[in-house]
Amino acid sequence: MSNLAVVYWSGTGNTEAMAKAVEEGAKAAGAAVTLFTASDFSKAKVSEFDGIAFGCPAMGAEVLEESEFDPMFTDVEGALSGKKIALFGSYGWGDGQWMRDWEDRCKAAGANLVTESVTANNEPDDDAIAMCKALGKALV
Repeated sequence: MSNLAVVYWSGTGNTEAMAKAVEEGAKAAGAAVTLFTASDFSKAKVSEFDGIAFGCPAMGAEVLEESEFDPMFTDVEGALSGKKIALFGSYGWGDGQWMRDWEDRCKAAGANLVTESVTANNEPDDDAIAMCKALGKALV
């Protein structure tokens, strides 16, 4: 059985809804899943999991949330080499550049992005929720 972490930050609840859909999809595929907020996850926890789904909305000029999520992600980034990961998040403006930049960071760290990242414009619709569930299954 795969042991997965879903780590997210959410200011409005949109990315949290996506995280719960990722968790649901992974559990449906038979994985044990632990849900973490960004402030509850650290580099020390990375080795405890077979795969990790990270979720963060776009903030400001299309960057990761800067007070909790980005510092946590910067801390774990060096431990992601060879790790199965997947990314998701919501945005309210721009064209998704924050996700492309984030994917590049993950690839540079040697992480194994197992599926296409999922983005939702504002509140995730039914299609985005279905894609999040599929992302969870793909991580298993």
